[in-house]
Amino acid sequence: MASSSGTSSGSSLIQNSGSEEDLQALMDQRKRKRMISNRESARRSRMRKQKHLDDLMSQVSQLRKENHQIVTGINITTQRFLSVEAANSILRVQISELSNRLESLNEIIGFLSSNNGVLGDSSTFNEPAADSFLNPWNMAYLNQPIMASAEIFHC
Repeated sequence: MASSSGTSSGSSLIQNSGSEEDLQALMDQRKRKRMISNRESARRSRMRKQKHLDDLMSQVSQLRKENHQIVTGINITTQRFLSVEAANSILRVQISELSNRLESLNEIIGFLSSNNGVLGDSSTFNEPAADSFLNPWNMAYLNQPIMASAEIFHC
């Protein structure tokens, strides 16, 4: 029986070594699958990362374009504002000048009206319609005879 036990232990060694080889082959196969899976996962990760980077670069480009358009719009608006502000300044000066002229004309009218009795005959002074100075299209006051300064200040 000693011989049979030797052969049986030899065959179990062969089975064990075959089993260990199978186990080693199975582990190697799993290791290769895992390595392939990891490589594929890393490749997908790199692709996602590259796509994300491309998307961010596209977004940066779009935002720069929008920023340029906004800056251009602000510059145009600023130029228009400065132009309108200059025109408003001119109009303010004109208002001031015209107000001063109107005030002077009203003083002249007041002086002439208050001295109308002093001048004597009112037929020499043909007073235009009250609104003729306010209505530039009414040129009737231009057809009035111009009185000499001596007549106005004659006391």
